[in-house]
Amino acid sequence: MKKLISLLLFINLSFGFGQSLGSLQDEKIKTAKEIAEAFLNKNNIPGMAISVSKNGKIIWSEGFGYSNIELKTEVSPSETQFRIASISKPITAAALAKLVDDRKLDFDESIYTYIPEFPKKKFDFTVRQVAGHIAGIRHYNGQEFILNKKMTIVEGLDIFKDDPLKFKPGSDFSYSTYGWNLLSVVVQNAAQTPFNDYMQETIFKPLKMDYTTLDLSDSNMPNRTQFYRKTYANKIVLGPTVSNEHKVAGGGFLSASEDLVKFGNEIISPEILSEASLKELVTPLTLDSGESTNYGIGFGIGKTKKETSIYGHTGGGVGASTLLRMYPEENIVISILTNLSQAPIRDIGEELELIFID
Repeated sequence: MKKLISLLLFINLSFGFGQSLGSLQDEKIKTAKEIAEAFLNKNNIPGMAISVSKNGKIIWSEGFGYSNIELKTEVSPSETQFRIASISKPITAAALAKLVDDRKLDFDESIYTYIPEFPKKKFDFTVRQVAGHIAGIRHYNGQEFILNKKMTIVEGLDIFKDDPLKFKPGSDFSYSTYGWNLLSVVVQNAAQTPFNDYMQETIFKPLKMDYTTLDLSDSNMPNRTQFYRKTYANKIVLGPTVSNEHKVAGGGFLSASEDLVKFGNEIISPEILSEASLKELVTPLTLDSGESTNYGIGFGIGKTKKETSIYGHTGGGVGASTLLRMYPEENIVISILTNLSQAPIRDIGEELELIFID
């Protein structure tokens, strides 16, 4: 009889504990939703998708507003394709890591090993230096950000290939999307497979990222959102038409927020990448001076207020303000995608972090 009473007491206590954990999570999600709606309204954002996972399982995923204002098409976090802009960089970094695992690439090998025809510069530089923005390759000039000329990734090198390096590689940090253009050709040459095919076969398909793909400027993509900007009068209008195919590795992929959570969980608990190559991606590079860049290979590296690790990246493009953050110690991933240029995406990212990171 005593054993039965003890068992019933244990069951009741366990049920109550599980119920309280569930209630706490429900409260967090309720608060997060209120923050998301306030952020959407305050910044006049047409559409947004947010997905959050814990321990590899999605605990909250929701669409807000419209992917197409005119048609009033509602955002789906599992299917609506947003421009992810520079979140393309860590995704491409995973492809580099896969090539390292397959012994087809070395992060510390000269870039000329993989692209011997690239114009010689004053200094040699490595794959790692390019991927960590310390090689000295320039970023956009003038109106290059809104270029609307359809080019292959190799043709895209013509934009910057004859320009000198900004500094001696390793001596400084200077963010460069064009460096990642160069890395897409490295991937293509090292894999001996077209870049986009390689991404599909080695990253997107294994991770079941079914809605992640190249942003095709001249194709009808029914799940792709419209891309908006604000005028000086705070009116929402369509952004300019751009062609991002040539800079896909640095900022040309489309994705859904739930797809990015799948990617984030691979970074926390790798299944297709080795632990060794993954560690290379999320280890901050160091300049010749000894100063840390707080950036690894395609990943920004930071700390929460609890001093636990954050791996992540933001993205900004025409009709895109995006954020992906991974918290390996807490086993949490947060993905936020919007279809508006220059939204203050870090603000909502920090607010959600305070809610979900205990």
